[in-house]
Amino acid sequence: MLPDTPATRTRPSPETVAAVVGELQARFGNRAVTSQAVRQQHAHTLTWIENQPPDVVVFAESTEDCVTVMKVAAAHGMPVIPFGTGSSLEGHVNAPFGGISVDTSLMKRIIEVHAEDLDVVVEPGVTRKQLNEYLRDMGLFFPIDPGADASIGGMAATRASGTNAVRYGTMKDNVIALEVVLPNGEVIDTARRARKTSAGYDLTRLFVGSEGTLGIITKITLKLHGIPEAISAATCTFPTVKDAADATIAAIQTGIPMARIELLDEVQVGAVNAYSKLLLPEKPLLLLEFHGTEAGVAEQVERFRAIADDFGAGDFQWAAKAEDRTRLWQARHDAYWAAMALKPGWKGQSSDVCVPISRLAECIDETKKDIEASGLIAPIVGHVGDGNFHVLPLMDETDPASVEACKAFMGRIVERALAMEGTCTGEHGVGQGKMKYLAAEHGDAALALMVSLKRAVDPQNIMNPGKMAG
Repeated sequence: MLPDTPATRTRPSPETVAAVVGELQARFGNRAVTSQAVRQQHAHTLTWIENQPPDVVVFAESTEDCVTVMKVAAAHGMPVIPFGTGSSLEGHVNAPFGGISVDTSLMKRIIEVHAEDLDVVVEPGVTRKQLNEYLRDMGLFFPIDPGADASIGGMAATRASGTNAVRYGTMKDNVIALEVVLPNGEVIDTARRARKTSAGYDLTRLFVGSEGTLGIITKITLKLHGIPEAISAATCTFPTVKDAADATIAAIQTGIPMARIELLDEVQVGAVNAYSKLLLPEKPLLLLEFHGTEAGVAEQVERFRAIADDFGAGDFQWAAKAEDRTRLWQARHDAYWAAMALKPGWKGQSSDVCVPISRLAECIDETKKDIEASGLIAPIVGHVGDGNFHVLPLMDETDPASVEACKAFMGRIVERALAMEGTCTGEHGVGQGKMKYLAAEHGDAALALMVSLKRAVDPQNIMNPGKMAG
């Protein structure tokens, strides 16, 4: 175990907090904020996890600012919690031991675009929408799309994924290099801009997905792609969720290079219709997108239609115009808020798991039966092209039975995925919500290695303590 693990660590003393706040306000002025409202905004607020605010929020504007914060924190043993846009769902930005929240949202420079190399260097506060708007006139785009307009730094820290992962991969596949401020205030570059290297340990992959527990990411070099010549989107319905998942598996195994393939169960479709003012058939639904040449897209469409017909697909609807595709995908991205609107005033916890593609239909089907047997309202959506799906059970926090039923169901989702050789989280990350499943997924020896790495990089355990291996 690490020194100062969640079991033993205590909050800094009031005297330490006062000293740190004084130093930070002397250096940063009104960019070091202690108001309760701002501090609570920088803790976890999207789910039922308790809001645990930091002692002070510093709005960093540069790598140098992050170095200054880190050196102050290291000198006093003060926790540091990096913060992007706050859209994570597992308590990543909570401050269970207080400390300094380093808000990187003002670090929004797009530093260099190397169009000929298909890469770009950005600061962590740049959001995916901002980046793609900047790149559009160059005929380029960044494909990772987690739904929320998340910051690139946060996406790297949580190893984010999203609707395009089936074709373009996740953040671990699209980050070339990082600049990171370590817990002692040193700055490192994890790699050069070359697309591949055999020199040394893969430090980039160590920090991608580290969830702020090893350092503050201050620059990110990303892979880019050319905007496809042709894009076509469609929806099609199926008799059951299992039929939709089986059609997905068959299409993937056949090698159709789909860019996006998303599943919504009938509950989620109804929620989306009400929230986004759509008229989608309220049956299990696949949302599809195909990228390529005109001829290539037409071929992909026909191949998928032939497979889907074997599983009872119907109600194919096409969205060829850009504005229609945008509306359709925005509705998918709003699925979380649409689901929450089913029961105003209730709370929800969006859980995601991922299983091998061959077990996907079985896992979703068993989860659907579990929801029905439990009497829960729990819409299902999924990036099913890579075996990843999400469930959002809703609960009445004033009813202990509702809370207990929801929490028990959340545990069964993970246990089911692990039993099928899957993972407790495909893209949300571990945060506070899924720490308890790390040993079951990785084994004690692998978890001990993670703890050793954490101890080596962050011996004081000041980086986002109470998460992952710290």
